[in-house]
Amino acid sequence: MQIMSRYVAVLLALLLVRPSDPAFALGHKRKKPAAVKASPLSQDARVLQALNRLTFGPRPGDVARVKAMGLDRWIDLQLHPERIDDSALGARLAAYPAMQMSLRELMAGFPSPAMIRQAEQGRLEIPGNPVERAIYNDQIAQMRERQAKRTENAGASVATGQATLSAGQLASGENGAADNSMAGSANDSAEARTGQAKAEAETMAGEARPQPGAESSPGWSPEEKLYADLAVTSEVNLPPEQRVAKLVAMQPEEFRSFLQHLSRPDRVAMFAGLTPEQRETVFALINPQLVVGGEVVVTRLLRDVYSERQLEAVMTDFWLNHFNVYLRKGPFAPWYLAQYQDEVIRPHALGKFEDLLVATAQSPAMLFYLDQSESVGPHSMAAMRASAAPAGPNGKARALGLNENYARELMELHTLGVDGGYTQHDVTELAKVFTGWGIEHPEQGAEFVFNARRHEPGTKAVMGWTIPENGEQEGLEVLHRLAISPATAHHVSFQLAQRFVSDDPPSAMVNAMAATWVKTGGDIREVLRTMLDSSEFWSREAYRVKVKAPEEYVISAVRATGGEVVYPAALVEWIAQLGMPLYGCQTPNGYPWTAEAWLNSGELLDRMNFSLALADNSAGTQMHWDELIGGSGEDGQAKESRLEAVLLDGPASAQTRSAALGQLAQQSQGTAGGAVRARLPKPVNFVRGREFGQLLQAAAPLPPPADQQAAVLGGLLLGSPEFQRR
Repeated sequence: MQIMSRYVAVLLALLLVRPSDPAFALGHKRKKPAAVKASPLSQDARVLQALNRLTFGPRPGDVARVKAMGLDRWIDLQLHPERIDDSALGARLAAYPAMQMSLRELMAGFPSPAMIRQAEQGRLEIPGNPVERAIYNDQIAQMRERQAKRTENAGASVATGQATLSAGQLASGENGAADNSMAGSANDSAEARTGQAKAEAETMAGEARPQPGAESSPGWSPEEKLYADLAVTSEVNLPPEQRVAKLVAMQPEEFRSFLQHLSRPDRVAMFAGLTPEQRETVFALINPQLVVGGEVVVTRLLRDVYSERQLEAVMTDFWLNHFNVYLRKGPFAPWYLAQYQDEVIRPHALGKFEDLLVATAQSPAMLFYLDQSESVGPHSMAAMRASAAPAGPNGKARALGLNENYARELMELHTLGVDGGYTQHDVTELAKVFTGWGIEHPEQGAEFVFNARRHEPGTKAVMGWTIPENGEQEGLEVLHRLAISPATAHHVSFQLAQRFVSDDPPSAMVNAMAATWVKTGGDIREVLRTMLDSSEFWSREAYRVKVKAPEEYVISAVRATGGEVVYPAALVEWIAQLGMPLYGCQTPNGYPWTAEAWLNSGELLDRMNFSLALADNSAGTQMHWDELIGGSGEDGQAKESRLEAVLLDGPASAQTRSAALGQLAQQSQGTAGGAVRARLPKPVNFVRGREFGQLLQAAAPLPPPADQQAAVLGGLLLGSPEFQRR
């Protein structure tokens, strides 16, 4: 992308924080709407309001399609996604067959580090299937190499510490020996930790995988390098089936050497022509986590970009955030999340809240994330047996006890809200109710199980409810009561209104939604219908007042341009660069949906960097600007006007138009100064190493757009305040 003036970038960014209309002071908290009659939107504005709020943003032609269909009919279809043909999305997702597997199949075919460790220790049998056996053997070899390196570094650190100690004793004499001994021990420990951390950092940076630009192993002779070059060239040019078979048949050391010698063009050649299953096999030989951790986020992004069932996609996104689970919590989180998004959240996104609540409570992802699977009743059979067992090697009996994490978040975040009227006593009692809820075979099938031996006996008292002893049914009874509670109805209705309407939604609308919730027993579809039937949703006061969160911004930009996503991992990394990595929120409360959480000068400049990278085909997505504007024979001003209509569905402000045209003029004259370049984000280390697909993108970058004028103008408009509002 051509360079642009930092002044222009800052100006466009600040326009979002300080727009000309004081009614849209989005960088500041808005006052509660006054109790006055809302001014309605025009019919055209109603269509745009629906597309901006109920989808991840309109695509070229969507406004015309909705008008032709009729807005009411379009909304009704979105509320019933099962009536919408989404086969085109299915064809795209077919490129990721691992995500179509059951959790048991996924964990068997793409073993986690914990499973590799068990196999290395002889506690798990290595499968007999040649592909799976090769995956295990390659990963075991990598694990042993890392262990050997850590041991070597730790030994070197100890030797250094001992030499330092001896020198200190000689220098200080006998009287200083004790002090220096203590200092030496501290140095040994610190240096050992430093050595281990360094070894782990080197491994995570990709030591066990191909290094960018690595051409050969250090110390190779010219003859050895020539031989390796010929071997790599021969193997990457084999027919796909033979190529994969050759990689599977390699011994771990041979496979490692092969990877380390791959040039960037070789990486592209190695994957050329492979079926989706073959690609996953090669990725799994490198690292199974690349398949699972990468495809979980990539398929989520592609669904949001391309699904025709857009309201279902937006609601799935809402619930994934409401029932947040962190991708890096524990050794199995990426595997659990594959099931979580496709089998737990999406099927219930527009159904009964109680069904969704039970599904999340019994999902391995949630049970592990909030440590519920570790909770044991203090007076349960398991706890009493553990206390009577002989002491362990440390002289202490194994401790089993209550864990309150899930009980607390269930009431505070998932249902009642922080002001829901519960006490610490209620949290403790609720934790007792859910003792015994856990995971069977977490490293294999990972299915929900109720273990009566871990369940706390006796009657529990929660929120004034008496819960008689009844095993697993105790938890189901409490989940039912919480799901239909008026406090839950108001808490979740407020969050829905905040996501779909405004940062400070009108209380009358929230109250109406909560009343529908109570009346229907938590029917999510009907609660949304009440919101959509309200005058507040369609008011001028709610129009374009929501600032897009990073995820919404990136996805809406791709949709608005009609871009073809070629390397989805690049978009995933951009979302993370903008501060909102998918499944990357560590705390259970999830990401905020309010403007103040996302508006500062650094983040806004990052958004401008993204919009310029996207426009220039540098964000893994192919743009077709000439098609979007209907030809390239117009001058810059005519193109800008056409792009305003396509990307913004209306005119830009005078400030935005002036900034865009001024920047285009500067670049045409070669006078742009204070350069800001569109740049790729740093990869997010969610899968312990660089995403291999991102390396492929660097090796085979997309060609630049044919119409550079349109690309510059498009990038600036995508970074404008008008586009960043919903």
